[in-house]
Amino acid sequence: MFKLDTIDKKLLQLLQEDSKRTNKELSHHLNLSVTAVFERIKRLEKEKVITRYVALIDKEKVKKPFMVFCHIKLVQHSKEFLTKFELQVKKLDEVTECYHVSGDYDYILKVYVEDMVAYREFMITKLTTLQHIGSTHSTFMIGEVKNTTAITI
Repeated sequence: MFKLDTIDKKLLQLLQEDSKRTNKELSHHLNLSVTAVFERIKRLEKEKVITRYVALIDKEKVKKPFMVFCHIKLVQHSKEFLTKFELQVKKLDEVTECYHVSGDYDYILKVYVEDMVAYREFMITKLTTLQHIGSTHSTFMIGEVKNTTAITI
């Protein structure tokens, strides 16, 4: 098990706030040399604590502000049905997240589209054409209260 020290945790916090900070900026925040910061980052990447760096997009500016949680129930819970559904849903560009969950539904999808008309089109032409779906239930976002990619360590 990889052990994070206090400096690793602070470094991860700083990178989660802004991963484009230079090693020099990070070194000032952490009171470390630039080389020490570089080595820590490389070690965190090697250990897969840091898995990737991404740009977060303003959904309004790319015309995808309409967010929907779509709950999916499959007709059966066989490994074949689950595997087939998961392979198919990964190909849907509108789906940004998909989770296999417990409870009344089997999966929860997070879907971004332009508006209700676009969501209806997505449902009719893409989602409901996937095999093994028994039922769906959609919940539309009214307002965003909290949205973060940062994990407190």
